[in-house]
Amino acid sequence: MLAVSAEVKLSTRNALRVLRAGPFRRFIIGSAISDTGTWMQVMAQGYVMSTLTNKALLLGMANFAAGLPMLALTMLGGSAADRFDKRKILLVTQYVQIALAISIGLLIMSGKIAIWHIFGFAMILGISNSFEMPTLNAFVPELVARNDIQSAIAIDRAAFHGSRVVGPALAGIFISAWGAASAFFANAISFVALIIALFIIPPRRRGSAEEEEKRASGIKDGFRYVAKDKPSLAMIALIATTTVFIFPIITVMMPLYVRVVLGLGADKFGFLMGASAVGSVVGAIFLISIPRDKRVLLMMVDVGIVACAIFGLSRAPSFYVATALLIFNSLGLSMNFGLANTIVQERAPDYLRGRVAAVFMLSFVGLMPVAGLGITSVSDLIGMRSALAIAAVFYAVISLFVLARVRRQCSEPALSEASAPETPPVTAAV
Repeated sequence: MLAVSAEVKLSTRNALRVLRAGPFRRFIIGSAISDTGTWMQVMAQGYVMSTLTNKALLLGMANFAAGLPMLALTMLGGSAADRFDKRKILLVTQYVQIALAISIGLLIMSGKIAIWHIFGFAMILGISNSFEMPTLNAFVPELVARNDIQSAIAIDRAAFHGSRVVGPALAGIFISAWGAASAFFANAISFVALIIALFIIPPRRRGSAEEEEKRASGIKDGFRYVAKDKPSLAMIALIATTTVFIFPIITVMMPLYVRVVLGLGADKFGFLMGASAVGSVVGAIFLISIPRDKRVLLMMVDVGIVACAIFGLSRAPSFYVATALLIFNSLGLSMNFGLANTIVQERAPDYLRGRVAAVFMLSFVGLMPVAGLGITSVSDLIGMRSALAIAAVFYAVISLFVLARVRRQCSEPALSEASAPETPPVTAAV
C-alpha cells in the first residue's frame, strides 16, 4: 500500500520525468500540434461567423449547437472509453474533425458558406467531442505511473493553454495571407501529428476478467462512484460552481464588458484574451510541484484570487487594471481546474476512469450551454458591474464551503489509489 508518508516528494525535476522517451511524450507532442490547429480554427470560425451575421444570438447559437450533443452523449463517451481501446476512439474522432475542417474550408474557398453550415458542423463536432473529451481525460493518466498523474495533467494543460496563445496568432497570419479557408486546412493537417502519436502508442494492458467485466458495466456506475467518494464529488461541485458563476463572464460577457464598461474596441479585447491565456499557462506549470497535502489549501487561495479578480473587474477603472486582473483570474482558474482533475483522476479506479472523467466533464461542458443564461440575465437586470460583484461573492462562498468540507480527505489516497501499482498500464517502450 502506498502510504501518504511514503509519497514521492514532488519537484520540477522529478515531475518532468514524465517527458522522458515513452508514450506520454509522444502523445503530448502530437496533442500540442493538434491543439494549435484547433485554436486556429476556433479563431477563424469566429471571423467567418462575423462576416455572415451581425446578430449576437446567432453567434451564441453555434456554441449551443455544439453543447447540446455533449450534454446528451458525454456519459456514453465515457462508458465507451472504459470499454474499448481509447486510441481507436481518439483516432475516429480525429478523422471526423479532419473531415469537418476540410469541408468548411472548401465551402469558404468556394464562397458558398452559410450560417446553417456552421450550425450543422458545430453539432457534428459536439458529437465528436462527446467521445473525445472524456476519452482524452482518461487517456492521459493511463500513459504514466499513478504517482505521475499530477505532473502529466499539468504538462497536458500547459501545452493546451500554450497552443491557445499561439493558435489564434497563427490564424491571424494565415487569414491575412491566404484567406480564412487556409486556417481550416492547417487545422486538418495538424491532426496528423496526434494520429501518428496514437498509432505508435501501445494498447492498454488487459486486466483480469473481473476488471474487464467492470469496464463493461453501465453508465450509472460512474455516477454511483462519484456520489460515494466525497473528494471527487467536491471537485465536481467546485467546477460546476465555477461554470455557473465565472466562465460565462469570461466566455460570453467579456466582449460586451470591453465595449460597454471599458469603452474599447476589438483590438483590446484580443489583447485581454491573450493575456488571459498566458495566465492559464503559468497556472498549469505551477501544478507540477504542488504536494498532495497542500492541494486544497492552495485551491482555497485560488478561489480567493479568482473571486477578488472578478470583483475587481466590477470596479476596474482602466484597461491595464482589467488586464492584470484577468491574468490573475486565469491563473487561479487554471490551477484549480488542473488540481480538481488530478484529484478525481487519481482517486478513480482504472476500470471506471472514463465514466468518472465524463461526470467531471459534464460539470463543465454539460453546464456551459445553460450556465451562460444565468449571470448574463442578472447583468441585463442590474448592470454588468453589479452582476460581476454578485457572481464573485457567490462563487467564493460556495467554493470555499465545498473545499473546507473535504480538506482532510483530499490529503489521503483513495483505496483504489493506495492499492494501485506504481507502473502505468501502457507499455512505456522507448
